[in-house]
Amino acid sequence: MTTFNRRQALATMTAATAVGLAAPALAQNRKIVVGALRFTSHAGSFVAYERGYFADAGLDVELRFFEAAQPMAVAIASGDVDYAVTAISGGLVSLADKGAIKVIGGALQEEEGIDGQKILVSDAAFKAGIDAPGKLGGKSWGVTQAGSSFHYMGSKMAAAEGIELSYKPLQKVGAIIGALKSGQIDAWSIVPHIAKPLAGSGAVHIVGNVSDYVKDYQVTTVFTSAKNASDERELTQSFLGGFSKGVADYNAAMIAKDGGEDGVNAMVELIHKYVYTDRPLDKAAPSIINGTMRLNEGAALNVASVRDQLEWFQSEGLVDAGITLDTLIDTSYVETMGA
Repeated sequence: MTTFNRRQALATMTAATAVGLAAPALAQNRKIVVGALRFTSHAGSFVAYERGYFADAGLDVELRFFEAAQPMAVAIASGDVDYAVTAISGGLVSLADKGAIKVIGGALQEEEGIDGQKILVSDAAFKAGIDAPGKLGGKSWGVTQAGSSFHYMGSKMAAAEGIELSYKPLQKVGAIIGALKSGQIDAWSIVPHIAKPLAGSGAVHIVGNVSDYVKDYQVTTVFTSAKNASDERELTQSFLGGFSKGVADYNAAMIAKDGGEDGVNAMVELIHKYVYTDRPLDKAAPSIINGTMRLNEGAALNVASVRDQLEWFQSEGLVDAGITLDTLIDTSYVETMGA
């Protein structure tokens, strides 16, 4: 649980945080690679890139795209990617334990009052009477890998409902979608910009919300190599400064709607360069708007949620029981919640 009213506290701290992180890197035009998924929830990086906030911070950014969280963590550890936004996975935690990775901020968090991640079932499962998460006992749940965020969400739901699930690792989000639509798996959970269009097509059905089972879930985090976190403070602050400005623009346009309909349309057009690129803008826009969730202002990190995730990985035997929270996160860069 957060230790203060998130909406109020973040509103007051955002400007100060952005200023504090905005100092450009000592080496102007420093080349870095930023990892992302083609999700609306990664809009902070897209906006910072498109509106020149990374460049203003002295960074020459290349965006590199992935199809799952775990490969991104491996890319950070290997040095192929410098900074990234993704969900915490068992692989990421294990790499942190080896001294390769640090979580340095938050990106997307479930928030009461804002539509979040959905629990989906296949059409075949729905027609068989599975119209609520508690009816999924013994059924299959799609995950990318064991220890992924999808595994975590399914397990938390199952524990709350007192049921057991069969987890099916399918490596990529696209493969999970195909398996759910064809009835090869029974259920899955995903962000609303993917969930709602799938449900609208009639191929799958929304039967619940992740927020009903995981309160204040820190869905995605900002992370980097342990070396960058400890030895490249100017560079890391510059990245977070540019990223935070992108986040602030996104929230202002899509949550607060400060720019009205024109502001929303401009933001949707920007995001469409990266999300649903296989569709024309008029077809992609409703899905992008449906995916609107507040991003963490100033990259603030919900430490309580990260702790819960780490403890779940450990309880499942997916990571070493001796890993501490300090091994996984560096809280010196951003404001924290629930510490």
